[in-house]
Formats: sequence, structure tokens, C-alpha cells
Amino acid sequence: MKTVKKRSVKKPSYRPRQPFWPVALTFTLALYLTILPMPDWPWDYRPPWTVLAVLFWCFAAPRRVGILTAFVVGLMLDVLTGALLGQHALALSVTAYLALVLRPRIRIFPQWQQTFFVALILLTERLLTLWIIAATGQTMPALTYWISALVGLAFWPIMAWLLVPFERRLGMS
Repeated sequence: MKTVKKRSVKKPSYRPRQPFWPVALTFTLALYLTILPMPDWPWDYRPPWTVLAVLFWCFAAPRRVGILTAFVVGLMLDVLTGALLGQHALALSVTAYLALVLRPRIRIFPQWQQTFFVALILLTERLLTLWIIAATGQTMPALTYWISALVGLAFWPIMAWLLVPFERRLGMS
């Protein structure tokens, strides 16, 4: 008589789910900084906080933050700023797509070299937003429109320096 071996059934190993609140808190703070009341003269010098937050979290936690998250944050930004509905949503979605596609190439470089790629993505976001403004027949912005991308580039290392330890402590990478 043959003896039948019992197969041992392995239980799937589950990783504990990382909390989403740091990402949500970062996006909330970025949206707040975007709509923070300011005088008219520094308006063009305001960094694109939401774009920087989308870039950071797409680089740091691509499985948690992606194109859909960027689209939802963009819609919230459209509603908060009174812009054309979908304007920032489209720009942030394309930004998230570029960040997710370029992530394997960007993460291997040191922080100071990553800023070059971030500059290209920030300029692409500004160009896409300018295209949407032109396509909808809105008034074209002045040349100071491009300064926010440069200011955002200056804030990128600071933002990454502040959020990387937070990301590592939570084990999101």
C-alpha cells in the first residue's frame, strides 16, 4: 500500500502595511503652502509644493503613490486655486508618470545629481501647464512664470533632506 505524503501548505507571508498618513500629511501641507495668502509680488517665486511632493513620494514609495494619487491631488489643487478643472491634474499625472518611469535611473545617483532630473521634470510640468493655458485661451503669463521651477529646484534638496529620514523610519522605500 502506498503512503500519501501530506503537502505542507505554506501560509503566505504578509508584510505589515505601511501607514499612508505621512504621504497624506505631506500632500496636505503642500496644498496648504500653495494656497497660503501672500502679497502679489512674490507669487511667481512660490515653489510648486505639490509637484515637489508628488515627485518625492513617487521616487520614495512608487507602490503607494502613483499616477492616480497625483491626479486626485491635482484635482484638489484645481479646486483650491480656482484653476481650470483638470489643469493641474493632468500636469501632476504626467509628472508622476515621468517620475515613475525615470525612478530606476534617478535613484542610483547621489542627491546633487538627482536635481538635474528633477529640474527637467519641473520644467516639463511648467511647459505642460503653459500649453494648457494657451489651449484654453487664457492670458499668457509673464516670463517670471518659469522662475517657480527654479525656486522649486532650489527647494528640492531641502525637501528631500527633510523627508528621507521620515521615509526610512517608516520603511516605505
